[in-house]
Amino acid sequence: MPTLLTLFGLRFFFYLDEHSPIHVHVDCNGKKAKIALEPSVSLVYNHGLKEQEIKKAIDTCAIYREDFIEEWHKRFD
Repeated sequence: MPTLLTLFGLRFFFYLDEHSPIHVHVDCNGKKAKIALEPSVSLVYNHGLKEQEIKKAIDTCAIYREDFIEEWHKRFD
């Protein structure tokens, strides 16, 4: 599972067998979320992250969106 970034205790990563649409997974102490990057940054699901953690995760994805998408294409195209 390639880690893209770790920030605020949140780990942003891809699984090795990802599928479209482009998205990232987020882990924080075993709690997980999935955030879509296309067509825009949006929460797909949240399994246990607190509201403030989700906000940080979404904000971080918005900031690093282009970098994450570039990494996606490097790994999965």
